[in-house]
Amino acid sequence: MILLTLILAPASGAGIAYALRSARARAGVLLATALLHTLLVGLVWLRPGASAAGGWLVADSFGQVVLTLVSVLFLAVAHYAVGYLREDAAHRPRGGRAFVSCMLAFLAAATVVALSHHLALLWIGMETTTLAVAPLIFDRRDRRSLEAVWKYLVLSSVGIALALLGVFLLATAQPVGPHAGRPLMLDDMVAHARLLDPAWLRAAFVFIAIGFGTKMGLAPMQAWKPDTYGEAPSLVAGLMAGALTSCAFLGLARVTAICFAAGLDAFVRPVLLAFGLLSLAIAAAFIVGQGDVRRLLAYSSVEHMGLLVLGLGLGGVGTYGVVLHTLNNGLAKGLMFLAIGNVVLATGTSTAGEIRGVLRVLPVTGVLLIVGLFAVTGSPPFALFISEFTILTAAFATGHAWIAGVTIVLLVVIFVGIAAMILELAYGKPTARLAGAVSGERGGERTWLVVAPTVLAALVLMLGVFIPAPLANALARAAVALGGHAP
Repeated sequence: MILLTLILAPASGAGIAYALRSARARAGVLLATALLHTLLVGLVWLRPGASAAGGWLVADSFGQVVLTLVSVLFLAVAHYAVGYLREDAAHRPRGGRAFVSCMLAFLAAATVVALSHHLALLWIGMETTTLAVAPLIFDRRDRRSLEAVWKYLVLSSVGIALALLGVFLLATAQPVGPHAGRPLMLDDMVAHARLLDPAWLRAAFVFIAIGFGTKMGLAPMQAWKPDTYGEAPSLVAGLMAGALTSCAFLGLARVTAICFAAGLDAFVRPVLLAFGLLSLAIAAAFIVGQGDVRRLLAYSSVEHMGLLVLGLGLGGVGTYGVVLHTLNNGLAKGLMFLAIGNVVLATGTSTAGEIRGVLRVLPVTGVLLIVGLFAVTGSPPFALFISEFTILTAAFATGHAWIAGVTIVLLVVIFVGIAAMILELAYGKPTARLAGAVSGERGGERTWLVVAPTVLAALVLMLGVFIPAPLANALARAAVALGGHAP
């Protein structure tokens, strides 16, 4: 019942929010639903392995980690959204009815993805996230946001169509009969993986890797990310970079686990390693010299998606690093996008040359940007250092020292590129645009706009020095389910 409520609560909240005329009431529904969702996720942690709908919905270890990330990040974004909608009210003649409703619809769809153990239902959840996010990207309703949402819909539709074809091929690979298990049920397919037709399974993996890889923003399918993250409201970009991409990776990881159980490691691992290294290389090339901070974070997201599939392809202890990195990256991206959102809200731009001097003019936001810089680049003592180090350890342990070497070089290039921009934003001489905007009516740092990124920063730091025992156990179980093991 808890699992169904996790989906129905935000879905119902979306309808209620759209029906309400009061902007304050809608904000209340958004916050209350987000808080209820997080509390219900807490109850799920007390009942690991809970299932519903005949086993179609299951709170397994990896799904539970992704579900927790989605819920915590959404609660932070919902809190931030209250201040954002107030500050940006002049651009919302209808008070954000569709905005709040689409956010809650996204939460319901992402929850479906995290809990789904039927691969067709998982695909439906991913498609619903696409439809829920599109109006949020078009929030500014100008030419550039229209171009961004159009590119997002076209490329995402192609990706999700390829993933659907992959699901059909998975069904084709599964033999008919009671000995093969229920069609497209994850647990049954893993248990009877040796009975799957290897040729159809290979084809299914390729289509799903490209399809869900497009939703993740893996290179070379990342073309939608810079425009989308650059034009969407920063809190929406944070949800996409932290939650949406994690859900897409979960879908890819589910199918990869089936392939590993079927003995197709030799086919699957090189594909994952190639996607991972290419994504890191593309990210490094475009981060250096980047002039827009949100587009910079978009390529940082490409980098971290590359690290996820790289660790999955390496296997062993790398799978533990992958599960931990999924959580860490989601929190760090939320921190960075919400912090940048404060600057964009004050100035109306994310062009780096026009928003220097943040630390002097918006001191809390400036500190958050510096903290986010070291968090998102995997510097100690932040959590991403642990997960990235674990993935690199797996490269050496599995005899891929050259992959570790190339990865380290690319990570250094990426660190230099991100640090050059963020430190200039924080410590540079305040620009007239930033100083003038903050001195105006919309200036200053409202409490609603700094609490959420501060909490996310604290979580990323905490996970770098201490991982609670229940979470550590879930990470270890998830690593085993993906064909690897804990350190």
